[in-house]
Amino acid sequence: MKILKTLAILSISLNINTFAATKENHMNPLLNHKELPDFNKIKPQHFEPAIDELLKSYKTTVDKVTKEPNPVWENTLYKIDEEGKNFEFAMNIVTHINTVNNVEEVRKAYEKILPKISNFFTDLGQNKDLYELYKKLQNSKEYASYDDAQKIIIKHAIRDFKNAGVELSSDKKARLKEINLKLSDLSNKFGKNVIDATQAWNFHVPIAKKLLLDGLPVQTIDLASTKAKEQKKDGWVLTLDQPCYIAVMSYAKDRGLREEFYRAYNTRASLEAQAKQFDNSIVMDEILRLRQEKSHIIGYKNYAQYSLSTKMAQNTGEVMKFLEDLSSRSKAQGKKELKTLEKFAGEQDGIKEFAAWDAGYYSTLYQKTHYDFSEEDLRPYFLEDKVFKGLFKLVKRLFGIKIEEVHNFSKWHKTVRLFEIRDENGKLRGKFYADLFARDFKQGGAWVYGLTSRMKYKDGSVQTPIAVLAANFTQAGKGKPALLSHREVKTLFHEFGHMLHHTLTLVDYPGVAGTNVAWDAVELPSQFMENWAYEWEVIADISVHYKTGKPLPKSEFEKLIAVKNYNSALAMLRQLEFALFDFRLHMHEGKDVNRTVQQIIDDVRNDVTLLKPPGYNCFQNGFSHIFDGGYSAGYYSYKWAEVLSSDAFGMFEEKGIWNKDVGRSFLHNILEKGGSQEPMDLFIKFRGRRPKIDALLKLSGIEG
Repeated sequence: MKILKTLAILSISLNINTFAATKENHMNPLLNHKELPDFNKIKPQHFEPAIDELLKSYKTTVDKVTKEPNPVWENTLYKIDEEGKNFEFAMNIVTHINTVNNVEEVRKAYEKILPKISNFFTDLGQNKDLYELYKKLQNSKEYASYDDAQKIIIKHAIRDFKNAGVELSSDKKARLKEINLKLSDLSNKFGKNVIDATQAWNFHVPIAKKLLLDGLPVQTIDLASTKAKEQKKDGWVLTLDQPCYIAVMSYAKDRGLREEFYRAYNTRASLEAQAKQFDNSIVMDEILRLRQEKSHIIGYKNYAQYSLSTKMAQNTGEVMKFLEDLSSRSKAQGKKELKTLEKFAGEQDGIKEFAAWDAGYYSTLYQKTHYDFSEEDLRPYFLEDKVFKGLFKLVKRLFGIKIEEVHNFSKWHKTVRLFEIRDENGKLRGKFYADLFARDFKQGGAWVYGLTSRMKYKDGSVQTPIAVLAANFTQAGKGKPALLSHREVKTLFHEFGHMLHHTLTLVDYPGVAGTNVAWDAVELPSQFMENWAYEWEVIADISVHYKTGKPLPKSEFEKLIAVKNYNSALAMLRQLEFALFDFRLHMHEGKDVNRTVQQIIDDVRNDVTLLKPPGYNCFQNGFSHIFDGGYSAGYYSYKWAEVLSSDAFGMFEEKGIWNKDVGRSFLHNILEKGGSQEPMDLFIKFRGRRPKIDALLKLSGIEG
């Protein structure tokens, strides 16, 4: 669950997020804008010519505005915004296609443009004339008349120029350019290896061994049967796609099968895997080495310091104290939870050596045995369309917005849907695509990103924000509708929060519109929305049995609430393991300086993890968030923002869960403001005070 990076290789944030029509090259659909992309016409051969033309035009504009004798916003940064939106609209589409249909011809076309983009934006970040232009605007008479968004754009751009090495010597600038180019290539290679490693492995269950499927959900078995037929095999084929993997680890009675899947999933893209050609070990080492070198060149002690220069957290000590505090306050309860689970596994099946591949299965069985609850019992009630309609009713009640489906549009896959968002006055605020289901050549996980961001033009018209909400939920079985588990419903609510943040913005400058906020604040709206997946009125609105048409019984909802915080301390510690590993890896301090990646994660596990994984576990080799995403030295932001979101939801609990004034305050102070003001200032305007960590612990049911 993440905000997907589009151009993580950019050296500075120069407000380049939306799109307007270009007059040239109408034969290239990436340049011939019709508000919504025509995905039926966009081909890999269009990528490079479009990017070449747009970068050329961008450079011409930058050269022109830096020579402006009387620079003001309208004749400089506004023009850069216009040029930037042309480029990033096309680039976002290209990145999107590479993410959802990562076939060979798309990969090759995508890889050809990455060096050009890296070089261009490294040069842009080191453009001394452009840097001086921003400083002139900051010191100009007109600066006092600029609004908060304009001032913060200039302030952040000057910071980002320094981070890009604008004040460095020519030889250091040249080295930074080499590093950025290499990091772009390595990041893309890391992600590619994870996709290939995931698809390179599957598990064939012949008819003679049908007992191996015992316990698996019907939907999983049906999809495995379809997969086998596609491969012209008898029986069933199970894969490492997320829905299938989770189903095996949660429901498969055969312990050997669970271990087989655990090993395969947690050795992806490593030398421990069967397909060793996708090993990411050297890729990771090189990424970390180059990030560290880059940080030193710019003037930071380590990459973590460099990363925090654009975040809410003030320094590395503050982040480590935050993570370690959460860990210490969760560990005692976590030990009790694990001891209970181990005892239960022993009582049920005589398990004496409780292992990592037992945790999911016995947690699921424990919930069924002690709470009479199973995720699969709820799945028949959560139809995709019904969930969307209930979700739309929720946000209308909270924020006064109305969402309607668009049926006639160009799509990249037959299951994709498109929706329009309008405010209380019927004004169009944004659009979003939904691509919810797992398939071959699609990146794993769930994410949101913008194809366009809001921008106001000189004539008063506004570029409508457009987002993509993507996930990897279980596909519909043959002849059956798409049904979601509650876990998938919760994920949808999470990503929906990101989408609302992007599309409901009223900031007129793309560089700080929507989700263009400090990275450790970006998860606030998404994690906030998750809470509503546990409110009875919401559940009643999103659920109906797909066969009988009957609503979900209140008794089933009460079971859901009873297990809401089951093993919550263990879940907390799991996330803290990831966050501490990421941050220590990038702090590169003390004993970690000479430690390998494996040694660092082993050390973190010794400090935090209660159920130790086997020695072959190479989870880090598939940790795309930090090696092929925007979360490097920033994975802590999930928990950091969860403190904000928990405290924000606490405001609703205090004032009334459906309090209209509180809902509109969240809309106006959080969702609409984007990054136009500092995130802590916006939170205080909404909550009336700074956030408290106790709100997260209370909502998670942790007594530490």
